[in-house]
Amino acid sequence: MTSRLTIEDVEISGRRALVRVDYNVPFQEGTSIISDDSRIKASIPTLRHLIDKGCSLVLCSHLGRPKGKRDPQLSLKPIAKRLSKILEQEVQFVEDCVSESAAAAASKLGKGEILLLENLRFHRGEEENNLAFAKQLSELAEVYINDAFGAAHRAHASILGITKFLPSYAGLLLDKEVNYLENALSHPKLPFTAILGGAKVSDKIKVMDRIAKIADNICIGGGMAATFLAASNKEIGNSSIEADFISQAQTLLNENDPTNAKLILPIDVVVVKTFQKDSDFLAKSAGDLDYDDIIVDIGPTTADYYSSIIQKSNTILWNGPMGVYEWEKASAGTYSVAKALANGNMLSIIGGGSTVDAVNFFGLQAQMTHISTGGGASLELLEGRELPGVVSLREKTEG
Repeated sequence: MTSRLTIEDVEISGRRALVRVDYNVPFQEGTSIISDDSRIKASIPTLRHLIDKGCSLVLCSHLGRPKGKRDPQLSLKPIAKRLSKILEQEVQFVEDCVSESAAAAASKLGKGEILLLENLRFHRGEEENNLAFAKQLSELAEVYINDAFGAAHRAHASILGITKFLPSYAGLLLDKEVNYLENALSHPKLPFTAILGGAKVSDKIKVMDRIAKIADNICIGGGMAATFLAASNKEIGNSSIEADFISQAQTLLNENDPTNAKLILPIDVVVVKTFQKDSDFLAKSAGDLDYDDIIVDIGPTTADYYSSIIQKSNTILWNGPMGVYEWEKASAGTYSVAKALANGNMLSIIGGGSTVDAVNFFGLQAQMTHISTGGGASLELLEGRELPGVVSLREKTEG
């Protein structure tokens, strides 16, 4: 465990705080309408805590990848409006993050007042971790709070460089995220099962290497299942695989160490001939596929088997959907996993953007123990890597 200080550990009443939030939210295509405000809502406990302490808040975030150039379509202005509605108070907005106007607006903030800065990534200095840019940001406040777990794996100016210039603490969301994921790996309540899916083995192989030494079971689904089925000499038809990871998949499958997790592959799968949602969908035994079959979901027998394993587990880590859940006829596997978690009494930790989207898609988010706001950050933490946004807080508070 780290020794980072949080906003609950220090006296910051009445101070002006620069709060790094993660408001990298999706919009309805071609509009300024936010389609999912989960990340905004996740920041509310930290904001309310600071407001209750009489702090004035300067919020900063990135949105999209403007690559150091101003892009009106990636403005945070609509987010200021949504945040105002959620908090039921005015959230001021300034059309830059480092400028005389930003500094003037920040200096005029009263206790409990909030200012949202424009997109940090409109400046190249953000992603370059430019210290001059970080220093300009630091001059807007007296303390720095990192509550952007979703960006904590980025060595950017508002994540890493800023901590060289201000007393720096963890927000409630960042601290909660790190604690859940660290505890899942260091002190899981057994049996511990990992459900891993998604498109690519390459995204999960390091996580699997680590979890294999901790978990009791690892259930595989999604597009990555095809690579593992191929590694076990099963026919996978026209399904996409990552040939470069076949040998690593075989190593995991052939592991003889009884202390390692049981690696479980699909018994049956749902396939199509053409990768389209209006194709004919058919469940087949895994390995009994035609040359032109494409795997799009785990099959019903596998879904029932995975659900039974989930029901017998006390800790579940789920990262990656079981299939193309957006298609009705390829959604049953992912829904089955989500429903088993929703109906169980286990500790359930949901990570990865597409997994979170799937849980929200099925309306089951309220029934999960913890839904992570960080895709890449949660994967890197699960791999055992140190996150710049967490390490910098530890280094700052330990001297």
